[in-house]
Amino acid sequence: MKRILFILTVVLSIGIIFSACNYNSKASTLAKDEVYSCSMHQQIAKEKPGQCPICHMNLEKRKMTPAEYQKIHKDVDNYSDK
Repeated sequence: MKRILFILTVVLSIGIIFSACNYNSKASTLAKDEVYSCSMHQQIAKEKPGQCPICHMNLEKRKMTPAEYQKIHKDVDNYSDK
C-alpha cells in the first residue's frame, strides 16, 4: 500500500512540473510582435489566423504597435515577475 501511494505521489508531482513548464511555453509564444486582426474591426486581435467573430472576414497578419504589445503582455509580464 505504501509503495502504491509513493508511486502515485511521484506521478502527480511529475504531472504538476510538466504543467508548470507548459505555462511558460505559452507565455513565450505571446512574445511575438505579430498579431492577426480584422481589417474592419481593429479591436479584434488574435495569435492565430481565423475569422473575425463580428463580420466573419479572414483575419490578416500585421505587426503590433508598441502600445498594443505592452497592453497584451502586461498581464504575462506581471505574472512572471512574481
